[in-house]
Amino acid sequence: HNMPGIASAATAVVIAHVAGGTKTIRVGAGGIMLPNHSPLVIAEQFGTLAALHPGRIDLGIGRAPGTDMGTARALRRNLEAGVDNFPQDVVELMGYFQPAEEGQRIRAVPGEGQNVPVWILGSSLYGAQLAAMLGLPYAFASHFAPAELDHALDVYRSRFQPSEQLDKPHVMLGLNVFAAPTDAEARLLFTSLQQAFVNLRTGRAGRLPPPVENYDRDLDPMAKTMLGQALSCAVVGSPETVRQGLDTFVRRTGADELMVTAQIFDHAARVRSFEILADAHKSLSQAA
Repeated sequence: HNMPGIASAATAVVIAHVAGGTKTIRVGAGGIMLPNHSPLVIAEQFGTLAALHPGRIDLGIGRAPGTDMGTARALRRNLEAGVDNFPQDVVELMGYFQPAEEGQRIRAVPGEGQNVPVWILGSSLYGAQLAAMLGLPYAFASHFAPAELDHALDVYRSRFQPSEQLDKPHVMLGLNVFAAPTDAEARLLFTSLQQAFVNLRTGRAGRLPPPVENYDRDLDPMAKTMLGQALSCAVVGSPETVRQGLDTFVRRTGADELMVTAQIFDHAARVRSFEILADAHKSLSQAA
């Protein structure tokens, strides 16, 4: 919210557009920052989406503000509860997706009985513990905050309690993938994300900048270290480099699914990157 580098913060509206223009793929929020919203409103929005596109809608929820405090206040008006009420808000939200009980006064219409799959998103141990306790699938933001990745996976898997939605742990990991015909071309495309990340961390957030040659050559040591840590979960290169990188990452982490992001400035190059990724995934699936 209130970020010029984000195409739209109206998540449910964008999901409706994408789901309406496709037929088979699942479309989900990655995700809704629940402290900014009423659980009932989110249940109504995603209940409507699930009614329009049965079996194709997922709901990922997180507890980060996703914006500055002034904008957060404008979104929800009341910040007294905030993130402290996140577990209760999650349970309340999930309750709206269950069949209504006799005498229930507040209902999500549509929404009740839809059983929309709920994911917990996170970049720390907090989300891992909550997802494990509730028996929900867990998505980790390793594409920009990988520091706690291994620890969070251990906590989630070791403490997981089966639920009606899930009988065993299920993990999705964020991964930056920048693919091009050659390693050099992919590294050039990757500089857009590097610039955007440095700009964000230094208070100069804006739209995605175009790639530049030798961007990291003139960076100061602190910025280089920050990029090396924050963007360590990235596969950048030619088709073969990408195939090997995907295989290594999945084998190391045991990820059940990947959420791939490619902040590439040129649209045609971005489409080509996803095509190379799709070919790499197909090759790995056939070899498995």
